[in-house]
Amino acid sequence: MSDSCCGTTAIEIESFTTAQHPAPGQAGALPVVVIGAGPVGLAAAAHLTERGIDFLLLEAGDRAAASVAQWGHVRVFSPWKYDIDAAARRLLQADGWSAPDPDWLPTGAELIDDYLAPLAELFGDKVRLGAKVTAISRLGYDRVRTAGREQAPFLIRLADGSEVQARAIVDASGTYTSPNVLGASGLPAHGEGEVVVDHALPDVLGADRDRYQGRHALVVGAGHSAATTLLALAELPDTPITWAIRGGSASRTYGGGDADALPARGALGTRLRAHVESGRIRLLTGFFTHRVTATAEGVEVVSRDPAGHEQSVRVDRIVSATGYRPDHSIASELRLDLDPVLGSTRQMAPLIDPNQHSCGTVPPHGADELAHPEPGYYAVGVKSYGRAPTFLMATGYEQVRSVVAALAGDWQAARDVRLELPETGVCSSNLVEAQEQRVGLATGISGGLLSAPLPLVTVGGATSAESGGCCG
Repeated sequence: MSDSCCGTTAIEIESFTTAQHPAPGQAGALPVVVIGAGPVGLAAAAHLTERGIDFLLLEAGDRAAASVAQWGHVRVFSPWKYDIDAAARRLLQADGWSAPDPDWLPTGAELIDDYLAPLAELFGDKVRLGAKVTAISRLGYDRVRTAGREQAPFLIRLADGSEVQARAIVDASGTYTSPNVLGASGLPAHGEGEVVVDHALPDVLGADRDRYQGRHALVVGAGHSAATTLLALAELPDTPITWAIRGGSASRTYGGGDADALPARGALGTRLRAHVESGRIRLLTGFFTHRVTATAEGVEVVSRDPAGHEQSVRVDRIVSATGYRPDHSIASELRLDLDPVLGSTRQMAPLIDPNQHSCGTVPPHGADELAHPEPGYYAVGVKSYGRAPTFLMATGYEQVRSVVAALAGDWQAARDVRLELPETGVCSSNLVEAQEQRVGLATGISGGLLSAPLPLVTVGGATSAESGGCCG
């Protein structure tokens, strides 16, 4: 097709058939495409099922919740009663499923085995695995063309070259595959692509133990994913640990201890502070990663702060726990209205701004706040938060409930957005302590091991593994 102002030739017009481009109004007969079979994407599928709306769920991985499986060893802060979407619960129970103990704190693996995998099975061949989305557009329309645009179906191109058409898109692809860089100022450190850098939440006490034990590990990041990894590393004998943060102190990571509004977060910080004060973990403050270089003695990591002062450390392994960012490149031909700071929608930005909100204070929001100038496209879940680390899974569940109601034309339900969480959030230090005791009793773990911290992140939602999290 010609790019000229005058359109196409007569031959090209004749070859552009109705089969290739449905007539106006036909897009409504196509399915809704959900991208990502994680907790929020599967919840969207559940709500679409209850509304009787045809859908196709595309998952890039080889299993449902493939990203969750990457942190399957991590135990979340929030109990089961906050981790299950209401529509998903109804569908599962109608199929004979028994809900897990509502007060149990599941691992990522338990989230999959006891909830997400059974949920995905309900949808049968509506869930397509190994279907990585590489681009989204409107059939026959680039981002510039306007006339008739809203009637054209969405066109989704997959990595294998195949294409799918849709009446609407619910993008729950998350951010796990697009971590922030190691370098400061939002830019990769010099040499970052030439050395091995492990991303957040490696299985230090399990599958990855041999990679870390006895080796000097550097953890970069001030969030609670970093804290979780540091506490796990501290359990390995003869393993030097260095922790590097840009701030002048680690008070934000430590939280408020016993007075923390999220008690489990406070417990995590208290444990970490004790290791730093005892010297078990060496803390480097004001560390702005500038250059990484592989040497015969290990990897040299050099910091250069804004004043030009340098400091360096030589280590064997690097864990980058610097958070995640959304990748909107697949939707570059759609009309998105993104906040220039966070990368969320402009309407969402003031509601989730981490300078103003923690995960527990983000107000309920739904289809209106998630809408873009491209009608029918919604980014939901942690991707909708852009670079804000304030996401909770329960918030994502309410998002998709509202969005699916909007797609069904039920705008009253779409705009009746509510979110019920405990006043102190979804975390409880008492639950953490009870969990440790129950794990010990159930598995016969020795009392000595019970003093070891369980690897924990906050979910209520997606987890800090996905969000870079304030809460994880």
